[in-house]
Formats: sequence, C-alpha cells, structure tokens
Amino acid sequence: MQIYKEFRFEAAHFLPSAAPGTANARVHGHSFRARIVIEGEPNADTGYIFHFDALADALRETEDALDHRLLNEIEGLTAPTLERIAIWIWNRLSNRVAGLAQVEVHRDSCGEGCIYRGPSAEQRLAAE
Repeated sequence: MQIYKEFRFEAAHFLPSAAPGTANARVHGHSFRARIVIEGEPNADTGYIFHFDALADALRETEDALDHRLLNEIEGLTAPTLERIAIWIWNRLSNRVAGLAQVEVHRDSCGEGCIYRGPSAEQRLAAE
C-alpha cells in the first residue's frame, strides 16, 4: 500500500549545459510540485503507514530549502534538472522518512516531470 503527500515550490534556475542564448541557459522560473510516496503496511495499532502530520514536518525543511530560491545556488543543485532535484529531495528525506518509495518532481506549466525510486542496487553497492 502507498500513501503520498505533495508540496509546491516556486524557484528559479538555469541549466549550465543548455546551448548559449536559449531560454534554459538564462535564469527563469517555474512552479514545481513534488510528490513524496511512502510504501508499507498500516500499523496494527494506529492504522497508519506514516502519519501525515509527521510527514508534513519532515517535508517542511526541504520545501523551505527550495521555495523562492535560485536552485543553482543550493549545494548539490548547481545543474538543477528535474532528475537532480528528485535525487536531491530523496537524499534529504531517505533517512527521515521510513518506507520512502518514490519522489516525483513536476513542472506543471510544462507538463514535464521525473520519478525517482531511489538508488539502484549497483549504486547502493558502490556506496558501501
């Protein structure tokens, strides 16, 4: 079973790898939406997989770190693609949110997004 919670953030960025003179090479902004998915079985006593209030508390710091910021200035996001933003969020939450299964990051105005389900088995082995 899965539950999820979303948060939104407004942020600016530019993509250093974009061709000079293109829109992505210049500073521009987006409205982002992040969805955090937790997987597990409901606790027999509480009925919860993860209490939504505790999840909101865990997400607050991450949301504050991203909202109304220039993403390129955030450590670990010097090239803030959707993929890197999803990994960055995962890394911030993986030790705080038991059962973290998936991080989605969407640019709703563009109809684009990224789904990250954590490091691959090869990446986990390399990190050990």
